Amino acid sequence: MKVTYNWLKDFVEIKISPQALGDKLTMAGLEVTALEEKGADFVLEIEITPNRPDLLSVIGIAREVAAITKSKIKNQKPNTKHQKPNSKHLQLKIEDKKDCPLYTAKIIKDVKVGPSPDWLRTRLELIGCRSVNNIVDITNYVLFSYGEPLHAFDLDKLGNTIVVRRVKNQEKIITLDQEERVLDADILVIADDRKPIAIAGIMGGKDTEVNYNTKNILLEAAIFNPVSIRRARQKLGLQTDSSYRFERGVDLGSVKSASLEAAKLIQDLTAGQLVNALEAGLPKTKQKAINLDTASVNKILGIKIPVTRAKRILVNLGFKVFQKKKNNFLVKVPLYREDINLAVDLVEEIARIWGYENIPKSLPKVSPDITASGTRGLVALIKNILAGLGLNEVITYSLMDRSLFRDQQTPAIEILNPLSKEQEALRPTLIPGLGRCIAYNLNQKQNQIHIFEIAKSFRNIPSGPLEVLTLGIAICGIQSAPASILHLKGILEVVWERLGIKDYSFQTLSAPFAVAVYLQKEKIGFIAQLQRASLEMLEIKNKDVFSAEIDLDKLFSSLSPQKKFTPLPLYPGISRDISLVVKEGVLVNEIREAMLEKARPLLCAVKIIDYYQGKQIPPGHIGLTLACLYRSSERTLTEEEINSIHAQVLDVLVKNFAVQIR
Repeated sequence: MKVTYNWLKDFVEIKISPQALGDKLTMAGLEVTALEEKGADFVLEIEITPNRPDLLSVIGIAREVAAITKSKIKNQKPNTKHQKPNSKHLQLKIEDKKDCPLYTAKIIKDVKVGPSPDWLRTRLELIGCRSVNNIVDITNYVLFSYGEPLHAFDLDKLGNTIVVRRVKNQEKIITLDQEERVLDADILVIADDRKPIAIAGIMGGKDTEVNYNTKNILLEAAIFNPVSIRRARQKLGLQTDSSYRFERGVDLGSVKSASLEAAKLIQDLTAGQLVNALEAGLPKTKQKAINLDTASVNKILGIKIPVTRAKRILVNLGFKVFQKKKNNFLVKVPLYREDINLAVDLVEEIARIWGYENIPKSLPKVSPDITASGTRGLVALIKNILAGLGLNEVITYSLMDRSLFRDQQTPAIEILNPLSKEQEALRPTLIPGLGRCIAYNLNQKQNQIHIFEIAKSFRNIPSGPLEVLTLGIAICGIQSAPASILHLKGILEVVWERLGIKDYSFQTLSAPFAVAVYLQKEKIGFIAQLQRASLEMLEIKNKDVFSAEIDLDKLFSSLSPQKKFTPLPLYPGISRDISLVVKEGVLVNEIREAMLEKARPLLCAVKIIDYYQGKQIPPGHIGLTLACLYRSSERTLTEEEINSIHAQVLDVLVKNFAVQIR
């Protein structure tokens, strides 16, 4: 956003130099990236963040200057001479009030179109806007002054009805850049009773442009849905100063005042007469009100800001402040500040205008609580474990198409103003993103894909949105063996072992090929095979994909910060394998626990090393091979001791689980 020093002075009293002003704006969060002297004026180029569309205007920057320099905004209420309605009956209609809640039109007759006066042409050219003629220059001047896009039509080239509607039957329009454009059905247009005359919020049509032969004009000022304008702009590949502002949101309160200011300038500079003002639509407006406790301001910032100064900062920024109690205020948020929703947002406004440089420096307090650093350390450890197991870390988008989550029990958190359909909801799970990643790599002819991600997922629960640190794993293809649920189970068991977690279990779910993961008695995740419908949505063909998801917040909260270490073994261990056949449905974890309970402490570990089904295995059964590690912490075990213990273990398996030893 470019603005000139003298232009700002039309809106606010400034008693400091342009250089000092640039420094103060930068310190207040409006980074001045360039300051250039041009003739008798200075041009400031300011970086505007996407959440502050109110700063895409001179009046918006002026409010910041007023707050920073403790000045006041000058009165900007235009006075216009208004005659009785003209004889020509012009109707306004809005067919889609969701995408155009307000449309206004002013009829100005007997204008004299010509070059703009020097002051207007110079001011526009200083900020990089080309001068066209006095009418067009006035609409651009008001656009940059108030942030409200306007458009002027040649009234004599219009029909008797102006309607805001969707495109019909792939209509065409030649826009002001002399390009013929074929319009999609979901694009919003301004049309008369014959054809489209403008692409709403983006660019007008060539057929109705104002030129030196124009005598009468229709001056448009409106509010359009940011999503509708963004989608149309993306489809057409056409961005303008108007669309840039409409996409980010235009202040509803500035529409009429900006239109009046433009009408006044047109009357003053072109000798035109305002003969009629029309309006369609009645937008619903609700001004936000926030309770602000001044004690919380001081607590959050760590300094004491005088109550009168804090109040003055908010008032100068355009907020209305009402004192409820001694240290409590009700703050009404202006319509142009959509970014202000919470009391902490008001605290931030006070802090940046007060000056971050005025907040005393202090060393951070060191707490013995290791939760934060511990979480980072545990995340890093898990990443290293998974990478060591041959998995690749990926990073996927937090925003996704909500249709990908339709099968989730927890509904997705929808974005109010999404950039596109593919980014309309926050993910409640990592699995669809990992699935997309697998689909992409399969298309790149990768046959074996083992990936993981540790990131936030977002749950929409009754108490409000909840962020959950989540581990997601997805595998597909052949490594040493075809991917399966057992691969994921083994991966998680390695992670649990490295983290020192022992009280975990796996339980089969009612859904096919799905297992719940429990820590003690609390469910912390699942392992599952992606269903065929999900694979079709991801366009994965003839491949099985297996996934796991773990709630790391629940996992980490159960871990003790006290680490217990076991001395390295002094004596060798001896491994014995058991090959057995067991009925389907018997939980391997129960077999493992029964073996350990019988032979502890000499039986140190039991691991699955093979799982198979086939012709040699009776129907309804599975074949398992288990590796048993025997070791004593006091001596080297003899062959006789191991044979005796191993025989007892086999006896437990036969009696408790009716297994067949192979």
